[in-house]
Amino acid sequence: MRKPIWNYVTLALETLPINEPVYEFGAYQVEEAPENCDLRPLLQGKDYIGCDMRDGPGVDKVLNLHDIDLPDESVGTVIMMDTLEHVEYPHQAVNEVHRVLKPDGIVIMSSVLDFFIHATPNDFWRFTPDGFRSLLKPFNHSHVGFYGREVFPHSLVGVGFKGAVPNLDDYLARYEKWSKEQSRFVEKVTLQLMREVVAAADKAGE
Repeated sequence: MRKPIWNYVTLALETLPINEPVYEFGAYQVEEAPENCDLRPLLQGKDYIGCDMRDGPGVDKVLNLHDIDLPDESVGTVIMMDTLEHVEYPHQAVNEVHRVLKPDGIVIMSSVLDFFIHATPNDFWRFTPDGFRSLLKPFNHSHVGFYGREVFPHSLVGVGFKGAVPNLDDYLARYEKWSKEQSRFVEKVTLQLMREVVAAADKAGE
């Protein structure tokens, strides 16, 4: 899991009411993952089930997000980090998530916009903030955020509440800090890349 997303998951788990059982969709731990992608250390003592469309490392149960083989209102929290870009019908998937969540359940999710194609095994979509808000329409309340440039964010994050909305002051304060820190980092990296491109062009023109 990418470090910025790991940090977002951490702040969300520490500031939001995490009901059980917790189902993570997209739990398959790919070998080339640059950072730790196992959420179990963050959810110690919680009833956690790692799910994916394929069996493998980190997967406790194989489930298809398009048609989740779980009863209505049986899940406390759903986590989907950098998963929805690999789901062919994301609205259908989020509707299924809403169905299986308990009345007070929540979903925590992220995806990308300004990001390279990465097939694991398929890469279908890129999302804008409006796109995330559209996905979360079935929920009683939602928060959508991002980091990166406002006109072209790097990554999107969102949380949806099926029932009553908890106090979000701590969550929103930590989200704002996280978003600003990650956006500054993206700006710094982008500037450095631009300098390298200009330097290479100048050298080629000598």
